[in-house]
Amino acid sequence: MNALQTAILEHQHEIADALVERGYIVLPNFLPQASAELLYNYASSLPQGEWHLAGVGREQQHTVNTHVRSDEIHWLNPAHPLEALWLEHMELLRVSLNQSLFMGLFDYESHLARYQPGSRYQKHLDAFKGRSNRVLSTVCYLNPEWHDSDGGELVIYGKRGQVLEKIVPRQGTLVVFLSDAFVHEVLVSNRLRLSLTGWFRHNTSSGQRIDPAQ
Repeated sequence: MNALQTAILEHQHEIADALVERGYIVLPNFLPQASAELLYNYASSLPQGEWHLAGVGREQQHTVNTHVRSDEIHWLNPAHPLEALWLEHMELLRVSLNQSLFMGLFDYESHLARYQPGSRYQKHLDAFKGRSNRVLSTVCYLNPEWHDSDGGELVIYGKRGQVLEKIVPRQGTLVVFLSDAFVHEVLVSNRLRLSLTGWFRHNTSSGQRIDPAQ
């Protein structure tokens, strides 16, 4: 068993309990340093052609709007060994959460996110009740030696618009939250910021439509 598997197994009940009690959890130092450095170096080395501007909305409503978000993304592919490393371990967490909470999580999609200096992502929800298959959102930070002055914090808001958490994107920190419950934003980053973002999803396929899309 490797260090990342151990981390997931050690924290699986803590994650499940937090999702039931408040709907989110912040786990500093979740990702072992060796794994974080490996993924950070890999993301840093990806050529520009592997990144594209992130969009907002889904399917016919999907557009690129840099006023709302200005990050770049690279979707993970299990055919690549290092990308598969993260996907395989999130699969372990998916199975664990289904066993603990009977959430019916069907699969997991994930991308690397790159925020250039000056980039941000304005307030948004990852899912709307009854209109998305995204159930749980995850963010894991990769940058070493991130300081408060570097910006790029993730802010999670409560139902009345109050700030619940302001999370500095320090290497190894994992955030998990209910996708349709928390408005959140990424504040302006003052240096290059790299993270892994993903969603555990339900299968909402019907006779006329496959979702998750293949």
